[in-house]
Amino acid sequence: MNERREIFNLPNSITMARISVVPFLFLLLASPGPFWSLVLAALFVLAAITDFADGFIARKYNMITTMGKFLDPLADKLIVNSAMILMIPIGRIDAWIVVIMIMRDLIVDGIRSIASSEGIYIQASILGKQKTLAQIFAVTALMIHYPFLGMDAHFVGTIVLYVAFLLTIYSGIDYFIKFYRGTEKK
Repeated sequence: MNERREIFNLPNSITMARISVVPFLFLLLASPGPFWSLVLAALFVLAAITDFADGFIARKYNMITTMGKFLDPLADKLIVNSAMILMIPIGRIDAWIVVIMIMRDLIVDGIRSIASSEGIYIQASILGKQKTLAQIFAVTALMIHYPFLGMDAHFVGTIVLYVAFLLTIYSGIDYFIKFYRGTEKK
């Protein structure tokens, strides 16, 4: 009973609801147009806001769980990476940048997993969080794609995506250095 409560606490339920956005990405990106692009971007932003909400609630009310530690970063990656992958065939994002960003995520997850098995804890870095935030802004603008509020949303999204790309590379190197230093001390 207690384990069931731990899995289905409020922060974890919010995170699972965030993951449920992924199928809507498939549906809405399959028929892009100005209206649906805006709806999709709003849904994506709502999912991003709930990312901050679940973490805040978990910390404030001491509801941090092993399941939450697993689900939260997984949800981030599923939503952002799915959105980027789905925008490749409709020409809103280049495949090479998506591949490199996903490769970085897999490498960092692998590094953190190996470090953990060696008793080394590598915390999520501020650079990694900045990368995720830049990706969220970029993906949102690229989802909108059409002129919005007097701006070329696609152009803005592309510029922010390149900022996210630089943060992706820089934060990946930072994780590797932390891993190397941690293993060197052992």
